[in-house]
Amino acid sequence: MAITSFEIVSVPVSDPQRSKAFYRDVLGFTLLREMPMGPAQTWIQLSPPGCATTIALVTLFDKMPSGCLQGVMLNTDNIDGDHAALTGRGLQISEVKSEPWGRYATFNDPDGNGWVLREAPAG
Repeated sequence: MAITSFEIVSVPVSDPQRSKAFYRDVLGFTLLREMPMGPAQTWIQLSPPGCATTIALVTLFDKMPSGCLQGVMLNTDNIDGDHAALTGRGLQISEVKSEPWGRYATFNDPDGNGWVLREAPAG
């Protein structure tokens, strides 16, 4: 196979506008696209600044109810600084913990989708 990357991760949400505000205003993601998609849908695509992988806020998959996405890792080079900034923006995020695979903290979006903020171990 010639797969070279992941481009879009579908994030199942119940209210795309509320979720857009969360990912943009609380997490600091960049809004890349917001456009009509069919008669009753809107395509909303965001990404962390400078990141090639993006997210799409979706309501269109019957087998993907809002809040079912868990464990997607967002990598950072400065977990302490990001943790402080996110807490300052009102995000309820766990304390930073350490494991052999890195230092991390967890949080949920408004629908309960679970995310992991991770700083890789040195070396």
